Amino acid sequence: MSEPSPQTLYAKLVASHTVSRIDEQTVLLYCDVHFANEYTSPQAFSGLMARGRGALVPDAHLCVVDHIIPTHDETPRRIYDAASLVQAQNLEKNCQTLGIDAFYGQDSDRQGVEHVVMEEQGLVRPGMVVICGDSHTVTHGALGALSFGIGTSEIEHILATQTLVYRTARTMRITIDGALPEGSTAKDLALEVLRRISARGALGCVVEYCGEAVKRLPIEERMVLCNLTVEAGARGALIAPDEKAFAWVRQHAHPSTLSDAEYDAMVAYAQTLLTDEGAVFDKEVRFSADGVEPMVTWGTSPDQCIPITGRIPQPESFEDPISREAAKRALAYQKLSAGDALEGLAVQHVFIGSCTNSRLVDLEKAAAVVRGRKVAPGVRAQIVPGSMTVRREAEALGLDKIFKEAGFEWRKSGCSLCLAMNDDILEAGVRCASTTNRNFEGRQGRASHTHLVSPVMAAAAAVTGHITDWRRLSDKE
Repeated sequence: MSEPSPQTLYAKLVASHTVSRIDEQTVLLYCDVHFANEYTSPQAFSGLMARGRGALVPDAHLCVVDHIIPTHDETPRRIYDAASLVQAQNLEKNCQTLGIDAFYGQDSDRQGVEHVVMEEQGLVRPGMVVICGDSHTVTHGALGALSFGIGTSEIEHILATQTLVYRTARTMRITIDGALPEGSTAKDLALEVLRRISARGALGCVVEYCGEAVKRLPIEERMVLCNLTVEAGARGALIAPDEKAFAWVRQHAHPSTLSDAEYDAMVAYAQTLLTDEGAVFDKEVRFSADGVEPMVTWGTSPDQCIPITGRIPQPESFEDPISREAAKRALAYQKLSAGDALEGLAVQHVFIGSCTNSRLVDLEKAAAVVRGRKVAPGVRAQIVPGSMTVRREAEALGLDKIFKEAGFEWRKSGCSLCLAMNDDILEAGVRCASTTNRNFEGRQGRASHTHLVSPVMAAAAAVTGHITDWRRLSDKE
């Protein structure tokens, strides 16, 4: 009998959740958990109930209001727009009708950005298949779960059957050796990956991150790395689960949902979730993190970025004609020129939030930069915690006071300015240093200009009034 062929981590996860094979490239995939927001799910609920169907496994779903909910701190009621309130109420009603108890609406102390909420409650476990109607669901691959975004019709199928007709992906391994230098973060590493492979570099692939630099990252930083991988066209991102992942789940899962015996079983199974030696990937990329600097985007795609010490490249330097033309268009939109340095570029807005960089550790790092300083004149700076839990934890540490004393707006949780929701919209011409994941044309407001950075870089921009290398921020600034 011949030995089985070596398998990738991705192949193992798909095989363990395959209910049946439809054809050579398509399977019926069992999904362990699904979470939904009020923005991408209404049609799915309507379609399901129009067919007289219910949710097959109600407790495998969690619903949260995060896109349309304002983040103002001073309003007595979170949602004041009538149309938005109807959306939130409809989601709650749909949950009640289908017996889905896990609903976090505007008054819930667990409300937050869906990707932050799922993680902080320990609901994502190594070896799971996790889905949501949002592309940044890839975030949860940081815990060794196969996670990805789906469309509205697929949400309906999940609710009805707990399965998904799934076309398998190509595979890609990105090995990152060395270690991030002091002063650089996972956001910088993720942007460096995008710069190296381009916005189409992982198109149609599930990416597995390996290497010493990845192993060194704490779970929150791994989430950032996985979160941004979708910006390279990836269908998923994975990091093999290890002791850090197990500890995260142990710390965040409620004892009623994870007994000691269940935890031990989870760990025993997760320890088998490693890519076998000799497994073949469709694409391979390898580089060292040793030279990664704080990064800033200059264009209108996350891969259009440079180190803070660098200069914007000439469009002609891109061999690919699509990238070359994209660079020309981006420079025209951003009102920048090839050869420009980004350090010293004035900003009028700073935003720290989103499913990429709104966790407690992000706020702690930003507060360390802000402490004892003031927001520069002419700059509006906002902090939007990723969840109400993160907000409470930050307040318990006194971070809110640090930000408020500096002149930041301390807000409640929601997607907010990440995609210009509610009245969190930049005016035309405003330039923003943002910890979000997308800098597309008009993403944060028509004719506005977005520069993606890490939380510490955003904090430095807020107190200096311009894009600044936070490593050189003097005590006098």
